[in-house]
Order: sequence, then C-alpha cells, then structure tokens
Amino acid sequence: MIFSSLIFIFAYLVITLAVYYLSPLKWRNLVLFVVSLAFYGWGEPKYILLMLLSVLSAYAFGFGIETYRGRNDRLAKLFLILSVAVNLSFLLFFKYYNFFAGIFGFSPIENLTLPVGISFYTFQILSYTIDLYRKQVPLARKLVPFGTYVTLFPQLIAGPIVRYKDVCEQLEHRKETVSKFASGVHRFIAGLAKKLILGDAAAAMAAYLETAQGFAPTVLGGWAVMLCYTFHIYFDFSGYSDMAIGLGRMFGFEFVENFNYPYIAKSITDFWRRWHITLSTWFREYIYIPLGGNRVGKGRAFFNMAVVWFLTGFWHGADWNYLLWGVYFWVFLVLEKAFLGKFLQKCAPVAHVYSLLIIGFGWMIFFHSDLSALWTSVKAMVGVGASFADAWVLRELLRNLPFLLLCALACTPFPKKLYEKAKEKVAVVEALSPLCSMAMFLLCVAYMVDNSFSPFLYYIF
Repeated sequence: MIFSSLIFIFAYLVITLAVYYLSPLKWRNLVLFVVSLAFYGWGEPKYILLMLLSVLSAYAFGFGIETYRGRNDRLAKLFLILSVAVNLSFLLFFKYYNFFAGIFGFSPIENLTLPVGISFYTFQILSYTIDLYRKQVPLARKLVPFGTYVTLFPQLIAGPIVRYKDVCEQLEHRKETVSKFASGVHRFIAGLAKKLILGDAAAAMAAYLETAQGFAPTVLGGWAVMLCYTFHIYFDFSGYSDMAIGLGRMFGFEFVENFNYPYIAKSITDFWRRWHITLSTWFREYIYIPLGGNRVGKGRAFFNMAVVWFLTGFWHGADWNYLLWGVYFWVFLVLEKAFLGKFLQKCAPVAHVYSLLIIGFGWMIFFHSDLSALWTSVKAMVGVGASFADAWVLRELLRNLPFLLLCALACTPFPKKLYEKAKEKVAVVEALSPLCSMAMFLLCVAYMVDNSFSPFLYYIF
C-alpha cells in the first residue's frame, strides 16, 4: 500500500483516523501499532513476523543494557552488540546475501525479496539501542509504545529516519489539536502534489528520453535525461517525506524535517546538509563521530569519510552503481575539505553551478544500475559518438519547457516566500489557502484515478 493511492486515502487512512480518535487516549498507541502492522502486511504479510522479531529483540536487549550499564559495563556492551548484530543480520541477509553470493561464487537464493522499509526501521532500532547504551534516552519499559515507534506507518517505509530520542516523549505525552491536524492535512496534500504532479511526470519524461537515447544518442538528450531524473528523485522522495510529516501531525507527532531545498546548495557539503537530512544525521552520529570525526588528523578524517560514504552507498542498494555513487560524492567532499571549499565560498554563482553539475552527474550514477549503460550515457553527454541534438529532442524539450521551468521554480524557496509575503499584505490569501489545498487534492485524485500504480522510488531501499 502506498500513500499516493485511492485505497490508502479513502479507505485505510479514513478508517485509521476514525478508530484512533474514537479510542481512549490510553489505547491510541496500541491502535497505531496494530494499524501500522496491517499497513506493512498489506503487501508483505510474511514479513510481519520478521518485523515483530526485530521489535521484540531490541526491546528485550534494551533491558539487559539498562540493567548492567554502570554496574557491569562489559555485560551491558555484550547486550548492545547482540542487539545490533541480530537486527543488522536481518538487513544484511535479505538485502546483500545474493550480492555477495554472486561475488564469491555461492549459490544465490531464488525469490529472496527485500522486506520493504527494512533499511529504515533497522536504523531506527539501532539508534534506540545505541542511544540507550550511551545514556541518551530512557529505557522503553512498555512494549506497545516502543513497537509503535518502530512500526509507525507514516515513516515506516521510506523515512524520515526518526530517532527514539526525538519522539520518546511524544509517544507518551503528545497532544493532538485541530490546528496541528489541519497543518498535517495541508502538508500531506503538498507532498502528494509533489509526487503525482511533478515527480511522476518528470520520471515519465526521463524514461521516455532515456529510451530515445538508446536509438539515437544526442548531447542534448543526455542532459535532458539528467535534468528530468534530478527533478524526479527530489519531488518523489521529498514528496514522500512531506506526506510522512503531514500524517504524523494528524496523529499528534512532530517528525524532523528531511529536506531543506537541496538544489540551492552552493557546495556538495552544503547539499548533504539539505538532502535526506535524517540519513546524513544518522551516519554522522553513529559512524563518523565514533570513528573520530574531524577531531583527528586530516588523513584519518578523510578515511572516516570514506567509511561513511562506502556505507551510505551500500545502504542504498546491493549493486555496484550505489557503491560508485558513494565513492563519487566522497571524492568531492574530500576536495572541498582540502581546498575547493574556500574557493567556492568566494564565488557563489560558480559554486551553485558546480554543485548542480556534480549533483546531476551523481544522480546519473544512481539512475543506471548497468555501469555500461552509465558509461554510454556519459559519453553521449560529452559528445562522444553522439550528435548535439536532433529535431525530436528539441521538439520534446520545447513542448515540456513550461513544466521544466515549473519544476525548477518548485525546487527553490521562492514559492513559499511569495505566499508568506502575499499572506502578510492580503488577508484573503490565508483564508483561501484551504480552498487551494482542496483544489490541489482533487487534482491529485484525478491523477490517481487516471494513472497506473506508481510506487515511491525509496521503497526499494
């Protein structure tokens, strides 16, 4: 089940909200726990047991950590290692077994499917276990609230990666209000529009142009594929995050933001402070800083970054293009820390163009699981074995120019700033906001009725 589907919006969500708000306060976490398991099991009921095993193991090992921490630190560390090992083993087996089997000549397991969202909920479990050992969070003494934290359906499948320290208080003492609910509805609709109206259209255009490149590669066509995919991955993933945050507010939760206009970044370092913020934060808190961060020598700091970016690429998928993608960004982050960052700070326009080019080529690596196809695309983009343009590509780009300009504008803070200024000067603007959201929602429903199934890109991770 996906958020951008009629059955989710008009059946699952309506029933869930009704049951939740009709239930006494003390039962609401249980309601969320049960409906979240139902949400997860809609497409993959066989993996509900795996998720419950992850929840129960982390919950049980937490008591061991809490009991012996400070009294017998070696035993407390043993419970920490066991909890991390058990939950990581699930992720490693389902996500990477066949990848390593192909490398080392083992027999692959046929029909071994990846449990949806396992990369996300495993990281959430690990954050609880590690923070508990560090004395940064209280012990989760009640199973239902802890299970709700792990399985909470708004952010279960593709984040944001919510750490226990960010929501432990909300699990027990959150407050649902009409204004928070209304804000959640508005945010959900905004994310839905990003996904359906902008993200899916950009994806279709990227696929269309990529197919054409296979027959008659052109420089302009290659750059157009990169541009469309760059728009697609942003609107698809940030749209999901907006919907997750909006759904959280409907149930009284405040999740952390996951995107902050990443395409206005003026360096790759800046970009990764704005893109998938919760993943970057997770790797910084639990990998980079424990390795020594930047408090060590420059060479060791670069090594620490290499570890983080190898794991970041590998986290995204068991394929060589994801590993290459991680190494690619590591190289530019090292260059910026070494000398390039100082130059970029002095020349903002150049810095922005540089960032967009590096980000765009990075997405081309992400896009092509076949490295030979990646190499063919890159060669076409620089004019090797390809003409500059043909009439078909020019016609398609001109025909879709208004859409591409709309996407470019929607990637910036300008629309939000324009709305805020208009709201200050014209009182009726704020009053019309609910009507605009309703109109946008109806347009999205029309898209859902007309279009076929379109999953979120990050569901596969």
